[in-house]
Amino acid sequence: MQKVISGIQQVGIGIPNIYEAWAWYHKHFNMDVPAFDDAGWAELMLPYTGNQPQERHAILALNMKGGGGFEIWQYKSRTPQNAAFDIKLGDLGIFAVKIKTEDVEQAYAQFKSEGVEILGVVSKDERGKKFFFVKDPYGNIFQLVENNEWFTKNPANTGGVEGVILGVSDIEKSMEFYANLFAYDTVLYDTNGTFDDFAALPGGDASFRRVLITHSEPRKGPFSKLFGSSTIELVQLSAGNANKIYKDRMWGDLGFIHLCFDIGGMNIFREECKAAGHTFTVDSRRPNGVEEEVFDMGEASGDFAYVEDPDGTLIELVEAHRIPLVKKLGWYLDLNKRDRSKALPNWMVRMLALKRVKEVKS
Repeated sequence: MQKVISGIQQVGIGIPNIYEAWAWYHKHFNMDVPAFDDAGWAELMLPYTGNQPQERHAILALNMKGGGGFEIWQYKSRTPQNAAFDIKLGDLGIFAVKIKTEDVEQAYAQFKSEGVEILGVVSKDERGKKFFFVKDPYGNIFQLVENNEWFTKNPANTGGVEGVILGVSDIEKSMEFYANLFAYDTVLYDTNGTFDDFAALPGGDASFRRVLITHSEPRKGPFSKLFGSSTIELVQLSAGNANKIYKDRMWGDLGFIHLCFDIGGMNIFREECKAAGHTFTVDSRRPNGVEEEVFDMGEASGDFAYVEDPDGTLIELVEAHRIPLVKKLGWYLDLNKRDRSKALPNWMVRMLALKRVKEVKS
């Protein structure tokens, strides 16, 4: 099997009330298709959960217009913790999530009319693309970014995840990590200084180096057309000290807990990461030393692993095996019987929309 990256599958978001949060993301970001809704125990994440299993509830919600989804995640066995400090731009980890939007001005007006907290005004990045920032009820920041790449056409003005803004301590090391392991090999801009478009963000008045990276080759794999292309914006403080966003906290605590890639070829990734000095810290393929074991996530199943980037930000890798399409009819998609380097037919991916939820009761 060859190494395949389908794209950003999702960003994990630790929240205090899972259905309340999903209702908000459903309304404002059209995350209305649950790929899974699973309550159980996080038994394999021991390095990040106090060395003991933790009860949790997770929902992977997708927007079928295109882009990655949200893995909305809530502890059930403990109270999730906030950072002990005010998180600022440049702190190490996922600071904000980029969301695709078809019409930035229209989205701005819509969010304003709906009473969503908006940070600043509509601005343009170094490429001339329009964007603006919003904050959810839990303090998480999202960047609505102009985009014209869509999987399906529908009236919704927002799509899914296009990327993240990531605080790093050494941009060169981070660029090497994301280029070598995840094929972000193209620099869209690389600039230094203070930036008017950051001014409304916490800590945004500081001086930074910011680099926007993307992949030169289109993503491949079963869901590559749905997830689409993506970017990562690396931001490094020019002076001063940055805090690690998850310092003294657990994976799953409040905030953006991980960046997840949908992949094929887990064994290849395992060896490549090890050779690059970033050995898997969690690996579901060998929970008990048994190669054949597969991880179940409710109705879905597959393999997953975690690796840390140079600053310890958690990157999840998911290689799906079985995905439910129409549960009532017993229709499941078995990816083990398919060439993982090829995109699934559009009609087959669109069948996920049969699971669309019109309203989430919080």
